[in-house]
Amino acid sequence: MGIRIKVEPRISHPPILPLTILVISLSMGFLGIGVLFAFYGINPFAAIWKIFSGSFGSLYGLSETMTKAIPLILIGAGLTLVFRAKFWNIGAEGQLLLGAIFSGYVGLNLGSLIPSFFTVPVMFMAGFIGGALWALPTVILRTKFNVNEVISTLMLNYIAAEILNFLITGPWKGKTQMGFPYTDDLPHHATLTLIPGTRIHIVTLVVALLSALILYVLVYYTKFGYELRVTGDNPHAARYAGINFMKITMTMMTISGGLAGVAGVGELAGIHHHLSYPSSISSGYGYTAIIVAWLAKLNPLMAIFSGIFFAGILVGGDAIQISLGLPSATVQIFNGILLFSLIMGDYFLTHRVRVVVQA
Repeated sequence: MGIRIKVEPRISHPPILPLTILVISLSMGFLGIGVLFAFYGINPFAAIWKIFSGSFGSLYGLSETMTKAIPLILIGAGLTLVFRAKFWNIGAEGQLLLGAIFSGYVGLNLGSLIPSFFTVPVMFMAGFIGGALWALPTVILRTKFNVNEVISTLMLNYIAAEILNFLITGPWKGKTQMGFPYTDDLPHHATLTLIPGTRIHIVTLVVALLSALILYVLVYYTKFGYELRVTGDNPHAARYAGINFMKITMTMMTISGGLAGVAGVGELAGIHHHLSYPSSISSGYGYTAIIVAWLAKLNPLMAIFSGIFFAGILVGGDAIQISLGLPSATVQIFNGILLFSLIMGDYFLTHRVRVVVQA
C-alpha cells in the first residue's frame, strides 16, 4: 500500500472557500512577517501591533493612511481591470510618473493662459492622457509583435523615471529652487485643496472612490465588462465569439494607465507642488498597487478597502523603521511576503490537494 499526493484542478468550490483561503493567505503572510521580526530579535506581536496602531491608532496615523490610500485605490482599481483579462500591467509606476510630468507641464506653463478655476481640471485630464499614452505601446507590442507585457511595462517604468530625472536636472530645473533638482513650485491655483490639518487632497480622494465604483459597474454590468471577463477566463472562447482582443486591451489599458496618471496628478498637485526625483513623487505606489488588486480579488470596489489596508502597512512600516531601527527596505519585504501568500492562495482556489491511497 502506498500514499501519493496529487494536485488537480478544482471543478467547483463552495461559496465560502474564497474567503477562507483569503484569511489563511493573510495569516500565513503575517506569520512569515513574524518570522522576519523574530530573525531581527524583535517581538513579532509587538511589532505587528505597532504597525497597525501607528497607521490606524491615531488621527494623524489615520490621515496619513488615507493620504497614501488615494494613489493605491486609483492604481489598484485600474489594475483589477487588466489583471482580470490576464494582461499583466507592471508599469503603473511609470504611468504615474508620466501623469505627474504631463500635469506638471500644464501647471507650470499653461496656468497663465487658461482661467485659474480651469487649471486643475485640465491638469487631471493631462495626467490621465499622460498615463494612458505610456500604457498603450505595450498593447501594440503584445498584439502585433507578441512581446511579453510584463517585460515591456516594467522596462517603461525605468524609462519614465529617467525622463523625469532629465527634466528636473535639465530643461525644467527650477530657477527658484537654489540649485536643487526640482521644478519651480506650482502656482497656488494649480494645487489641490486639503482637508485641514491633513495631507488628504479631497478632489483626488473623491475621484479615486468614484473610479472604483464606476469600474465595478463597468466590469459586472456592461457588455464591455462581460467581454473583458470572457477574454480573461477563456481567450479561445472569446476569439470564437468574435470578441476583439485588440479593442478590449486598448480600452482597459487606457483606463488603467490613465488612472495611474491621475494618481500622479494627486501626488504632484496635492502633496509636493513641484516635480522632483521619481522616488519622491511615488513611494512605489505602482508596485504596491499590484498587491492591492490581488487582495481585492480583482474586484474594483474591494480595491478601496485593500488600498486602505496596504496604505496602513506603508504608514505603520515607516513608523517601525524609526521606533525599532529596521532597514528602509522592510516595508517592501512585507509587501513581497504578502503578495507571495496571496498568489499561493489563488493557486489553491483553483487547485486542490488530494491524497490517493494505492493498494
